[in-house]
Amino acid sequence: MVGAPAAADAVSRVRRLPNLRIGLHLTLIGGRPILPAGLIPDLVDRQGVFRANMAQAGFRFFFLPRVRRQLAAEIRAQFAAFAATGLVLDHANAHKHFHLHPTVASLLIEIGREYGLKAVRVPAEPARLLRQAGERASPLFYAPYVSLLRRRLRRAGLVVNDRLLGLRWTGAMTEPRLERLIEHLPDGVSEVYCHPALSQTPDLARTMPDYRPAEELAALLSQKVRRAVESSGIELIAYGDLTARAV
Repeated sequence: MVGAPAAADAVSRVRRLPNLRIGLHLTLIGGRPILPAGLIPDLVDRQGVFRANMAQAGFRFFFLPRVRRQLAAEIRAQFAAFAATGLVLDHANAHKHFHLHPTVASLLIEIGREYGLKAVRVPAEPARLLRQAGERASPLFYAPYVSLLRRRLRRAGLVVNDRLLGLRWTGAMTEPRLERLIEHLPDGVSEVYCHPALSQTPDLARTMPDYRPAEELAALLSQKVRRAVESSGIELIAYGDLTARAV
């Protein structure tokens, strides 16, 4: 999130971890923009923060040309800010999966490719897999948008994942859940979706009060999970590995 307060700190940490792959998490809702508020007045509120109502924002993105122009300018500014860090762009997605919106998806593809974008996350979590892992689940109501996004990305020549694990358990991808998912994981490319942290800080408690970041970090570092991955023959990769193979 290149416009977030801790972005510079995150970049400095990444530079000390050369094997870590980093993507751009486009923020168009509930965060701070890169551009001054005066240049994107239809995207932000009086405090200069992106408007929080996704339905209203999505309607305006689709139907109002002046809003689309401001949206395109802000998306371009965020890609440019990422490029200015000098980091390699591994992939991109959007905060709250807003790239499911057709207008955001179009601009992400068009502008992203100018900045070397080669891979994009598709937020598709199969209900069948969740049921096998012990979760009561039904197909997502936005499944048609997921299918449309996948087709558009593939037509644009971009690499995508087959599934995303952690949507139903957002903020609670604990060790037992991760183990169960690994046990039933089908062939293909699966991304694990979580929000790990050392502890639940006041800022995290304010923005994500129900999340369990320390438990998610423990799950990622778990030796039991590591053994499950190895015994299942799962290869741990990043999007950049997929794009390299696609060449």
